[in-house]
Amino acid sequence: MKNLFFYGTLRHIPLLEIVLGRAADTIDLTRDVLDGYRVTGVAEGPFPTIFTDETAQANGLLVKGLTQDDLARLDYYEGGFDYDLVPVTLQSGAQAQVYMSQPGRWTPTRDWALEEWITAHGVMNNFAAAEVMRLMGHKTRDEVGAILPRIRDRASAKARAAQTSRAQPTFQGKVDIAQITPAYASFFAMDEVLLRHERYDGSMSETLDRAVLISSDAAIVLPYDPVRDRVLLVEQVRMGPLLRGDPDRWQLEPIAGLIDAGEDPETSARREAVEEAGITLQSLEKIAEVYPSPGNSTGYYYIYLAIADLPDDVAGAGGLEDEGEDIRSHLFSFEALMDLVDTQSAANAPLVIAALSLARRRSRLRSGQGPVRA
Repeated sequence: MKNLFFYGTLRHIPLLEIVLGRAADTIDLTRDVLDGYRVTGVAEGPFPTIFTDETAQANGLLVKGLTQDDLARLDYYEGGFDYDLVPVTLQSGAQAQVYMSQPGRWTPTRDWALEEWITAHGVMNNFAAAEVMRLMGHKTRDEVGAILPRIRDRASAKARAAQTSRAQPTFQGKVDIAQITPAYASFFAMDEVLLRHERYDGSMSETLDRAVLISSDAAIVLPYDPVRDRVLLVEQVRMGPLLRGDPDRWQLEPIAGLIDAGEDPETSARREAVEEAGITLQSLEKIAEVYPSPGNSTGYYYIYLAIADLPDDVAGAGGLEDEGEDIRSHLFSFEALMDLVDTQSAANAPLVIAALSLARRRSRLRSGQGPVRA
């Protein structure tokens, strides 16, 4: 049995419950103070670090009587952030250990406040922690550390989903999830799920064995120049057609990219336009928020139409080399774009959705009224 002092995110009780895998009423915890240490945020992420400072104090939680299983779970979670246990004496006189980062690992910023962090990042971080802890026994803590940015992106998607509200008159039945097993986790993730759901007659289904692709959300934008009546599309090799055996492995698409943790969809759309095509978007109009394949994927698309200046010389090479992108952009007149749709040459759903949506809005945009704000 050991005592640990938590000064940072693990002071958030819902997070502590996720990491330890048990309810708060089974945990022996009290408030305490560590003199001679300062807690600050770090430039690299929404979490704190701690370091010696004779003028400061670190408020936190003393958690007593942690078992070997508790310590293994904590070490797995904190290890992904490059923290190690160091012995300390608290203001109360209690002896404990505290997770401290390796020197120089993080870049300190301003003093860190728990309540601010909970408001800004608590929900997202809890989702991320749940995925991290599901990977225990499947990936090493170093392997988890390597994919933490992708885990946070997926967690941000879940946090956005929790805020989604629709007026759809659909059935709201009960779902019992018996087990979630991580089958794969890297750039994307794949979970195997055992579940039962309420049927329309009020009974519960038999136990179903399903697999779900876990992705972060994506921002997709079709740039349109209403003066020249043309759009810009990007072209790149795509893994779906490649592994399906489709000879059209290079696809024409709207600009698109996954939304980074802490980034809103509109900001992501603007960033991707610069990265993939080197263009600056003007006003944005939201076309749709959709699941492209709700039967087997968490993928969720925020699709926009954007006003942009698209002269003849805007098309060319683009993409980020450090992300392995090799992208070429093309200009299409509105009529050529609709020919792609009408002849079924537009082979991906976001392009078809965006093109048909542009057709509905084109007259308004060409009259100079501009898009309705997203």
